[in-house]
Amino acid sequence: MLSLLSAHRGPAAVAMRTLCSHSAARQADAIYWNDKHDSNESRFEKILIANRGEIACRVINSCKRLGIKSVAVHSEIDASSKFVQLADEAVCIGPAPTSKSYLNMEAILQAVKQTGAQAVHPGYGFLSENTVFAKRLEDLDVVFLGPNSKAIRAMGDKIESKRIANKAKVNCIPGFDGEVKDADEAVKIANEIGYPVMIKASAGGGGKGMRIAWNDKQAREGYRLSQEEAKSSFGDDRMLIEKFIDKPRHIEVQVLCDRHGNALYLNERECSIQRRNQKVIEEAPSVYIDPDTRKAMGAQATALAKAVGYDSAGTVEFLVDSKKNFYFLEMNTRLQVEHPITECITGVDIVHQMIRVGKGHPLLLTQKDIGVKGWAVECRVYAEDPYKAFGLPSIGRLTTYSEPTALENVRCDSGIQEGSEISIYYDPMICKLVTYGKDRQSALNTMVNALDNYVIRGVTHNIPLLRDIVTENRFVSGNITTNYLPEVYPDGFRGKQFSDRDRLNIAAVSAVVFAKNDLRNKTYLKKDRSNIVAGEAKKSFDWDIVASLDGKDLLCRVSYKEGGFTVAFEGSETLQIKDNFSLANKVIPAVINGDSVCMQMMSRSFDERVTLQYMGTKCTTIVRTARAYDLSKFMPVRSDKDTSTTIKAPMPGLVKSIGVTVGQTVAEGQEICVLEAMKMQNSLSCAIAGKVKAVHFKAGETVNEEDGSNQSLLVAAAAVASAGLAAILNEMQAMRGEMRANRADLAAILDEVRADRAENRADLAAILDEVRADRAENRADLAAILNEMRAMRGEILDRIDMVAQEAQSRPRCMMPCRGCGSSSGGPAEGQVQMSAGGITTVSEFSDGGGQRRRRRGQRRRKRRFGLGADAANVLSRCHRSALFDARCAFRRRSFCISCCRIT
Repeated sequence: MLSLLSAHRGPAAVAMRTLCSHSAARQADAIYWNDKHDSNESRFEKILIANRGEIACRVINSCKRLGIKSVAVHSEIDASSKFVQLADEAVCIGPAPTSKSYLNMEAILQAVKQTGAQAVHPGYGFLSENTVFAKRLEDLDVVFLGPNSKAIRAMGDKIESKRIANKAKVNCIPGFDGEVKDADEAVKIANEIGYPVMIKASAGGGGKGMRIAWNDKQAREGYRLSQEEAKSSFGDDRMLIEKFIDKPRHIEVQVLCDRHGNALYLNERECSIQRRNQKVIEEAPSVYIDPDTRKAMGAQATALAKAVGYDSAGTVEFLVDSKKNFYFLEMNTRLQVEHPITECITGVDIVHQMIRVGKGHPLLLTQKDIGVKGWAVECRVYAEDPYKAFGLPSIGRLTTYSEPTALENVRCDSGIQEGSEISIYYDPMICKLVTYGKDRQSALNTMVNALDNYVIRGVTHNIPLLRDIVTENRFVSGNITTNYLPEVYPDGFRGKQFSDRDRLNIAAVSAVVFAKNDLRNKTYLKKDRSNIVAGEAKKSFDWDIVASLDGKDLLCRVSYKEGGFTVAFEGSETLQIKDNFSLANKVIPAVINGDSVCMQMMSRSFDERVTLQYMGTKCTTIVRTARAYDLSKFMPVRSDKDTSTTIKAPMPGLVKSIGVTVGQTVAEGQEICVLEAMKMQNSLSCAIAGKVKAVHFKAGETVNEEDGSNQSLLVAAAAVASAGLAAILNEMQAMRGEMRANRADLAAILDEVRADRAENRADLAAILDEVRADRAENRADLAAILNEMRAMRGEILDRIDMVAQEAQSRPRCMMPCRGCGSSSGGPAEGQVQMSAGGITTVSEFSDGGGQRRRRRGQRRRKRRFGLGADAANVLSRCHRSALFDARCAFRRRSFCISCCRIT
């Protein structure tokens, strides 16, 4: 059922259309400087785009620039996609699978009738090269914005196109001029041509339905897989075989024709960087093609186009050998994915010219108007894992997304935005990132900067591979072929191989991130941030840090002072890092020793892991304080799980077939199942021989990428190699016998240990008894000593009582002083009271002396009598008392009250 959405779908969609149209207009003014047309010529009023994603956005932007209304058709899963929001109208044409939506011809034709669209632009892929679709549009009096159905039929059939090319005197690759019926005939023809051969679908393109075979086995398997892909992608499983040119360059020529017999070529594009026959990086022009070769290739391309009555934009693809001989490969009768780089060097809006030609206008451009201005490079940014076969699809939601469009000379053709979903149903392309400049090196330098500033989170992407390629020496020199990836990365892509200086930069920035986080943790809440910053700037902080990266532990001291960080590595150099970024920045424009270094903050985890993206490659550094590093040595290390006995889906996809059953014995390398992902057939085989234990999926079911759950487990092979496992089992049984034989020895040793333990217990018990006896004796001695001390205390108290009583009963001494001759009387009689703690004397003083005189007298008496602290205190309290008189008499001496002397 079709559902038509209103042209006014809310403020969000209007804002999106306005923002994107303004951005596209500004970019168009800079790029399309050579787009000749008559401003008064007639135009379509409404165009329907029978496609999705970035190419739909690309066509819609041109329509907006020309003032033409656009209609988007979409599947249910694409209802909130960017291209739907950009279009003036949108129609849902079915559920997610392409066969029920974007390949659903009836639903699209119904949408054309429903919206009143005057023309349909098919983009690329899907129905773009379907002659039936083009013919049915013609029957509805709706213009198909592409070549006529006759040209599509002639060039879409690779067998027929080779025959036409030969008649047009276009160089062709040697091969079998006909349809290959089955795998046996494929092997026979391959041997006649001579290996290697290219097995490919007669219909379609885009690298689908193509395999290279180097022997009979690969020819059979390649024929079967390519045929299945072709049937799934194009609905046509006819196959052909031709000679595979070893170490070729893939160079294509953009042609533009109208219905008035005009045909011109818009120079060439270099498309040699490929994986699985799908392009990864393109550039225009080619560094390999000289002007004479360019002219010759362009002449043959336009001759072929005229031979079939071509009347739109198309691409003629060639293979070029080491001697610059070029051979016709195929013609794509549609708008090519990589057309933006041609637009950048020619200034021509190819989509606009397609619309003009569809309306019946002649080309106003001539071949003399087409030159080569500057250089352009395109990187296809995919949601793929580049570490798996140079890119296996990945799915997920874009949690964070930021294109580097703020940079000069950067163009991003994308159909997604932050929050978009990358699903298993469609091509995983995120964006066509294009950079251009006055020469090749300028374009490459801009590309490096753009890739470093491209922020993508939520899905795995191939930027690490792209970033490494555009800086690799062989690519920069222009020495490339279609075998570039397997030759430069024979063991597969493993990420950027960092130098020692690169590792120091990564470790230094990671340490600074750690320090900045620590500084932030010291910031108090509810305080003026400007005051905090101003106050902290006057302070200096130091951290002793160990940064662990690539198995190496780098000890460094990080110092912060006056807005910058100093990172001093032990036994190495010292780096000065400017404090010009915050922890919230996704892109870190670090300045290290005055040099600009661009990194991305991927994540900071609670376990001290700092993940940065540097030169496109993610690297995780474990940053710890020196103390934490010392303690980490005692942490256990988790061992890796053995996965050799299981087969997991390397990517999300659809299980096309399973070739084994439970209990079946399989050989090493045997195909277990075929997984279809993004319209590509992928054969999965077992790594070891063994017996199948379990199969968790059936043909036709979808699987997720390996995530450790049973949903990703395709086949659990007890594929524990039959012969190998038997040998291992025998060894284990032998070891078990040895262990049993050693069990008696272990029991004897255990008995000895137990006997020694019993003897040790007896010795310890004896020692404990001796300690207890000594403790009892010591207690008795201590009790005796305590009793003696108590007795002595009693005697002392008795002696004090006796002296006190005697002093109280003795008359006061009134003898004259021997020193001063004074015979003055003493003070009023005092009282001496006895208590259990000693003598307590309560005296009343008759003289009126102050506190200071009494303290002075007390100190003087203490010195003269040589008394202790307690005695001096008693003497002070017994001043002029009977007790003091008693003491004087006891010592046979006299005390003079006037001069305070004892005589």
